[in-house]
Amino acid sequence: MATTKKSTKKKVTQTDIITAYMDYVLEHGGQPMTVYKFCKDHKIEEQEFYNYFGSFKSLRQHIWVALYDSTVATLHKDKEFDNYPNKDKMLSFFYTMFGNLTANRSYILFVLQEHKMMLKNLDQLKELRHKIKAFATELIEAGNDEKTYKVTKNPVQIFSEGAWLQFLFLLKYWMDDNSPAFEKTDVAIEKSVKAIFDVFETTPLESILDFGKFLVKENFAFAKAN
Repeated sequence: MATTKKSTKKKVTQTDIITAYMDYVLEHGGQPMTVYKFCKDHKIEEQEFYNYFGSFKSLRQHIWVALYDSTVATLHKDKEFDNYPNKDKMLSFFYTMFGNLTANRSYILFVLQEHKMMLKNLDQLKELRHKIKAFATELIEAGNDEKTYKVTKNPVQIFSEGAWLQFLFLLKYWMDDNSPAFEKTDVAIEKSVKAIFDVFETTPLESILDFGKFLVKENFAFAKAN
């Protein structure tokens, strides 16, 4: 009686597909024409692709979510992270997130500059926006729980949206940053987070002026260089 051999083919993971896609985009200067061709070139069953992603659009959005998830996982490797003040949690989040972006800088820069219409490039950040707003919401609600009077509590919707706009500002700043090890982005992160949390604490003037001076200095230097 003949025996049936078990298949030894390695299971294709979500990470395998993401890595193959990012490599393809950088090597060919754009996304594959079809899922069929992409799978054929990488010896992936088409169904294996669709087990994880419904389209290239959903894959592109998930890459940003994967960067976010990796960031949060790294943060929670520090057993003391949950005990950090909210300001330090946000600082750690941005430092770690932009560290992950830097590790994938070639891909990030390409896909954010692929189309002349910036809004079309930002469409891939749709799911990331929900993630960052949710992260900020947790911090804001935790801060509000510590406040006795309702009038001193921060409006969650406004400040979570503010955190998202802060990320977009830092993302653009990082894209244009030519300093060694992107050290100017680190300064921008520190000053912007300090300004945001000083607003939370209703003592914003000194911090906002400091952040404003930093932006003016950097914009002046950029204009002078160009």
